[in-house]
Amino acid sequence: MSDNAERLAWLRLARTEGVGAVGFDQLLQRHGTALAVLEVLPDLARRAGRSGPLKITTADEAQREIEAGERAGAKLLLSGEPDFPYLLGALDPPPPVLWALGRTELLRPTTVAIVGARNASAAGLRFARQLAIDLGLAGQTVVSGLARGIDGAAHQGALTTQAGTVAVMAGGFDDIYPPEHAALHAQIAAEGCVVSESRPGQRAQAKDFPRRNRIISGLSLAVVVVEAELKSGSLITARLAGEQGRDVFAVPGSPLDPRAKGTNGLLRTGAAICEGAEDVLRELRVPFGLGERERPAYDSGADGAGDDPALREKLAALLSPTPVSRDELMRATGAPTSHVLAALLELSLAGRAELLPGGMVATA
Repeated sequence: MSDNAERLAWLRLARTEGVGAVGFDQLLQRHGTALAVLEVLPDLARRAGRSGPLKITTADEAQREIEAGERAGAKLLLSGEPDFPYLLGALDPPPPVLWALGRTELLRPTTVAIVGARNASAAGLRFARQLAIDLGLAGQTVVSGLARGIDGAAHQGALTTQAGTVAVMAGGFDDIYPPEHAALHAQIAAEGCVVSESRPGQRAQAKDFPRRNRIISGLSLAVVVVEAELKSGSLITARLAGEQGRDVFAVPGSPLDPRAKGTNGLLRTGAAICEGAEDVLRELRVPFGLGERERPAYDSGADGAGDDPALREKLAALLSPTPVSRDELMRATGAPTSHVLAALLELSLAGRAELLPGGMVATA
């Protein structure tokens, strides 16, 4: 994607309200280019029942974002370009854009994520640090989320090796959280790589952390959970890794420690045991083929897929806050796949539906 106008349009579309990664992917498949999508976007939202104008990111706003990232020395990676991380690009759908500050060559597919509890035990911190060192010495770049506890220990261990480390941020790549990791963030930016799906300067919000976790697992061949309570965000990362076809490992712990309940639970439900780097490396020696991700076929809309008000309203009535699969909606309506996908996309643009990863849909 060498055309600057298309790159700018790509970023504008990615930052437009109501689009999201799922909507972005479907719009691009349906209309071919981001420039073409921007032309039809207002009409798509309007005919699906949006009452006010759709807030589309302007060219000036997108250009300011690019300039802010470049001033900081970061690089904008777009999912349609060759230098976009291969493993992340294999997700369905991939994040449309990614900012990277530092050594982007570390985003190659020789990465393992280490995640775990913020209130980690001393033993957990020691294990995570040594695991990162051992994986790094074996050529595996360690990915984590720069959080307190296990994440920080994993980054620190990995920085002592040539394989380095990647920190995935929920806010912008320059939104340092927690504040006490400012020096660690600076070292990773200088010697490793800091990445984010968010705009430079954007402060992290609660909704950004599941997206951050999806990128952590998406960049990795395997995810190792060292310590995690039952409601830990690390378990979300592990679940996403399983959905993405990545290997999931858990470190066993004492049943008397609440920080081991999440990891022991993962082991009961099929995660591989990790008692050291050799367990992970043994699995990664097995050929790991992702293949090309399946993409649904879309027609041109000439048969009516582009505008079916009755189907839109029927789908809107079928939706609820509980996510439902697109396949189930197709069965319920009996409509062709392309018609259902087009109508759901328009409902999303109108703020009436939310397209979720894994082919799920809910009311917005």
